[in-house]
Amino acid sequence: MAGIKQHTGELTVRQVASGLFSLDNNDPDLARAQFQSFSKQMPLLYLILVCNASAVMAAFFKPTMVVETLVIPVIICVIALFRAAWWWRQYDAQMFSDAEIAKQIRRTCMLAVIMTLAFEFWCMGIYSSGDAYARGNLTFFLGLTQVSTVFCLMTLRAAAMRVAATSTVCFIIFFSVADQGRMAAEAVVLGCVGVGMMIVTHRYNLDFSNLIRSQRDLRNRQAETEKLSDENRKIALTDALSGLPNRRQLLVNLDRIDARPVDALDGLAVLFIDLDGFKDINDTHGHQAGDSLICSLSVRIREICPPHSMLARVGGDEFVVLIDTPGAAAVAAAMAERISDEIALPVLVDKHVLQVGASIGIATNIGGACTSHELLRRADTAMYHAKTSRKGKIAVYDSALDRGRIRRMEIEAEIGTGLANNEFDVFYQPVVDAQSGQIVATEALIRWPRRPAGVLVPQQFIEIAEATGQIHPLGMFVLERSCRDVLALDNISLSVNVSPAQFRDPGFLRQVAHVLEQTRFPPQRLQLEITEGYLLSQPEAAIRTIKSFKAMGLSIALDDFGTGFTSIHYLRTYGFSHVKIDKSLLAGLSPGSKASFLVAGAINLARGLDMEVTAEGVETHEQATLLRAAGCDKLQGFLFGRPMPFVNLRAMCSAIAHEPRPQPGPPLGRAAG
Repeated sequence: MAGIKQHTGELTVRQVASGLFSLDNNDPDLARAQFQSFSKQMPLLYLILVCNASAVMAAFFKPTMVVETLVIPVIICVIALFRAAWWWRQYDAQMFSDAEIAKQIRRTCMLAVIMTLAFEFWCMGIYSSGDAYARGNLTFFLGLTQVSTVFCLMTLRAAAMRVAATSTVCFIIFFSVADQGRMAAEAVVLGCVGVGMMIVTHRYNLDFSNLIRSQRDLRNRQAETEKLSDENRKIALTDALSGLPNRRQLLVNLDRIDARPVDALDGLAVLFIDLDGFKDINDTHGHQAGDSLICSLSVRIREICPPHSMLARVGGDEFVVLIDTPGAAAVAAAMAERISDEIALPVLVDKHVLQVGASIGIATNIGGACTSHELLRRADTAMYHAKTSRKGKIAVYDSALDRGRIRRMEIEAEIGTGLANNEFDVFYQPVVDAQSGQIVATEALIRWPRRPAGVLVPQQFIEIAEATGQIHPLGMFVLERSCRDVLALDNISLSVNVSPAQFRDPGFLRQVAHVLEQTRFPPQRLQLEITEGYLLSQPEAAIRTIKSFKAMGLSIALDDFGTGFTSIHYLRTYGFSHVKIDKSLLAGLSPGSKASFLVAGAINLARGLDMEVTAEGVETHEQATLLRAAGCDKLQGFLFGRPMPFVNLRAMCSAIAHEPRPQPGPPLGRAAG
């Protein structure tokens, strides 16, 4: 066991000693730092060697010893000057590869020992030819050369250690025997100096190596931090779903553009794109289908965008294209058409064919200089106009749009105030039995008679309420007020229009049930009217909702029948109990006219499906007679009464109840009062 421990200890000492004198090529960064450090000292080292050799040559020169005292030192000086000049030109370590640096380090270690030994052997060879003074100088220059060489090579441990070790060994051996042992003390001192230099060199080299490694670790951490920062910045400026720049990146680009000198006219354009029908897809097919659609559209729109533009996703279904090029207005107009056509193409997602449209707003600086942020706002305004006006899918910004937007914002604020201040009211239009002329139902219609700024007709605020979500409290106000009013009119049914936005609301069914419970209005007397636009966009959801309402006892009427695309299959599938023929079909209604055949066909179709038919917009006795003859069940229009306050409706119902029952034909006009 002791032998094993002793062998292990010896091996460790050997390993340590070998490590002090061997080159470590496993760390390229350390090798490069060593090379960069000692390469700056090498010209000085060789110049010191030249000076020392010249001083010794001057002190020992003898004509009888030309080779020893002149030729050899000159050769040493020439080689030293050549190497000093070479190192002087190697001012940048970045010029060398790791392999070249390792090669130069190995060469330096070898040449350092060779040059040191050559100088020392030459000095030792001529030592005996000088007098005592010359020998003292030679000893001094030998020590100076050793110290200079070791300290100039201190960062390169292997070279410094080799020079220190070989020089110290040579000094001890030579001066121990020189002058018959009279230089033994000097030999011991030089040996101690050599050992001290080796210790100092080793410690310095350890500190130097640790410093280089610490700097490398710091650089690596900084690089990792910068990489992480770049990744975080990329994440912060990129839409996670589509991979497109997000709103923050768009704003950064807009700031960069605004920081430039004034842009030339017609050099900037912004397209604001909003998908039509995207929410319906999310509601019907789920958000995963919506995400797939967004990804597909992002790729297709990006392929359309030219290099001088940037496409960003700024919202759930909103995109912005920033165009920065001369002639931006024409480029924007052409791109808007292409993007609109591209978005309209169907997309297959999970075996479902999904299709959306796009409302696009365009704003350019062709009319005058403005900031890019202002262009974004203008494009948003134009997009909103395109989405709400229904006059087209693409709108170019005009200053009039701002006035319209301000007007809409004012009305939006007034709607909320009007509901709080009881400014709204419900008017009622009577619906009569086509045969008897008796009032059998009434349609509830919202009015805004107490608006401080003046009366607005429903067409002027209903659309805004639907766009802002205020249609929900307005609709519930109409439903609750009309249920409370009409409850007092026995045997009179109530018909209430329902916005598609209300019908899409998952809580609408519960809200209607709550109103019926609070007002105690019989569900059998309530009819909800819905247009077919919502039915075609969300057939499955519409069928479920209609079935739920019918299960509560309500009847559901298809409003504006005859103006859309509802097929017999849809009518049978949805399970409507009533249809209301749109007043536009009554235009030109006369005996034998095409309109009379169309109306008769629509009535026969509905009755064939066991649905009651109500015709709205009846204004003449002739229209009433033809509709009655065609089999229409109920009639509604100015002929029988305009929308009126509830007190007027109650008075009309009371008056008609005390009149003799009218006969079919012209007497229907008397019901109008």
